[in-house]
Amino acid sequence: MTKPLRDCRITVIGLGLMGASLCMDLSREGLCREVRGVARRTRTVLDAFFSGAVDLATNDLHTGVMGADVVILATPVWSIIDMLEEIGPYLWPGALIMDMGSTKAEICAAMARLPSGIQPIGGHPMTGKETSGFDAAEPGLYQGATWVLSPLERTAPPALELAHELVLAVGARPVVLEPTRHDRLVAAISHLPYLLASALVDAVSAVGAADPLVWDLAAGGFRDTSRVAASDTRMFLDILATNRDAILEQVDRFAAELGELRGLLRDEDEAGLRAKLEQSERARQLWERRIDNCE
Repeated sequence: MTKPLRDCRITVIGLGLMGASLCMDLSREGLCREVRGVARRTRTVLDAFFSGAVDLATNDLHTGVMGADVVILATPVWSIIDMLEEIGPYLWPGALIMDMGSTKAEICAAMARLPSGIQPIGGHPMTGKETSGFDAAEPGLYQGATWVLSPLERTAPPALELAHELVLAVGARPVVLEPTRHDRLVAAISHLPYLLASALVDAVSAVGAADPLVWDLAAGGFRDTSRVAASDTRMFLDILATNRDAILEQVDRFAAELGELRGLLRDEDEAGLRAKLEQSERARQLWERRIDNCE
């Protein structure tokens, strides 16, 4: 029988930005019975324990999950997939296992192979920063954020209710999405922007190689547009590999949009260019109003 959140022992595997921030909220707000943290580096284990982010900390994966009611995987995507196979035999029957990975289809497919008594739910909090590691973590990171939940067919309703309770407890908004739909949508709003930012930085770097003054002129617009290019490369390589088809579809769509703008500019079609840019301006304003209405 699924326990309420306040009675749960929760293990978070991966104490970087996302995992450690979650631990901080769970521990400091007293949201559950016990918070355990698992990390590869002994330095991170010690930092998490002595900062009060967790009640118990270890770099032994099997020890960390033994007896846990909830296990949350907060590592890069391929690591999550590998870890699911490793820890499955060590989980209690009825335990809820969630993840915080940025793609869902391949992770949920791996979750389907867990022992039958385990309750799996894919997850993806739609928040974060371009910085990573334990030092980047902060309490309140999930406040107001959308948190996608992707239950499997085998997931029991009480397990999904517990996942909802956890998400709401840290101030986030749970949204249930089928894994493939999630991956298609985040390819557009998260994965494509990363590639665009990386390409932009490379393009400007080429200008800077010929004239370094470009870096002195770069201001807020360039900083905001290129910010995600500073994100952790390993994390995004996993994302690109596990969501390749959806991302390629978005790259092609963007290339077509950019090609249309290029053609209008080349042809000196001011009326067409104005109409296209005003369309984008209106779409951006509508999105801003929608966000404001949700807050």
